[in-house]
Order: sequence, then C-alpha cells, then structure tokens
Amino acid sequence: MAKPIAVDENNFDKVVGESKIPVLVDFWASWCPPCQVIGPILEELATEYSGKLNFAKLNVDKVPMIPPRYGIHSIPTLLIFKGGKPLKQIVGLKNKAELKRFIETALA
Repeated sequence: MAKPIAVDENNFDKVVGESKIPVLVDFWASWCPPCQVIGPILEELATEYSGKLNFAKLNVDKVPMIPPRYGIHSIPTLLIFKGGKPLKQIVGLKNKAELKRFIETALA
C-alpha cells in the first residue's frame, strides 16, 4: 500500500524534483478541517495510482518556506509536479471523483 510521503525543506527537492514519475503534493495544515477530510481520500488514491503517481504531504505550518515558491495562499492546495516543475493545481476540498479527474487530466 502506497502512502503519501511527508516532505520538508530537507527532502522536497529530492522527492519532488528527482522523481521519475509525476508527484502530487498536498499542501495542508493540522488545523484545517478540509485538509483532514481530503487526507484519507489522498491515501486511497496513492494506492490506486501506485507506480503512476507519487504522493507527498507538506505541512505549511512546519515548512513555511516552500509554499510561497509556488504561489500557495490557500489550503488544501494540491499541486502535481512533473520533472520537478509544477504542472497542474487544484485548491479546496474536492471529492474523490473530482480528484481522480484532476489527476487523470494531469497524467494524460
């Protein structure tokens, strides 16, 4: 079972920038109710897309330096990176079907 990887300043560039496959990064915080709802959905999707898409979680309170690099102002924000570069972004609470559509269009 694939699980999202926690990323911070020490491993973000390696996990996201050096990945051979696209990476979905969940920018979240523990105090954010929509973030708490979307977390388990992303864990399910990490299993479903294992081998096609890696999943990472970045706590914006613990890692405040990275979100501004990508214009992250609201959470939850999901950003898909390909080749270390931002490819597609979605903001706010989405259901599983919406998240799958987001992922599929990014991977197409």
